[in-house]
Amino acid sequence: MTRALEVDSHHTATTDTAPAATDESAVDRVFSYQQLIRLDDALTMSSRETGLRFTLYIGDLGPHTRIRAEELFTRSGGNLAESVLIAVSPGQKVVEVVTGAAAARRIPDRACALAVLSMTSSSLPATSSAAS
Repeated sequence: MTRALEVDSHHTATTDTAPAATDESAVDRVFSYQQLIRLDDALTMSSRETGLRFTLYIGDLGPHTRIRAEELFTRSGGNLAESVLIAVSPGQKVVEVVTGAAAARRIPDRACALAVLSMTSSSLPATSSAAS
């Protein structure tokens, strides 16, 4: 149920998201091993608790972070209505959460924003809204 969109060498990126995904060494410089384990655990537990499919993207989102996150969400495939994309752009200090229609009913924007806030410092802006 949990999927990570990463570089080609991990074979978890889709053909649409691989060119925009960050390389593994960049992720290793941004997140410690323990932080990556915590991210994986959080995604796994979120999927188990909610029954929703969570996808994580780590990489630059470009100048229009929300638009790019929504594009990645659409390209992630599967049942988008019950999906959640967490797009993290460490260099931009931005986290975007995109939820499908069914997921948005179960996890409202406020809950998404609070979850992001609990995992980030106060200097990292968090945004969230449902995708249609």
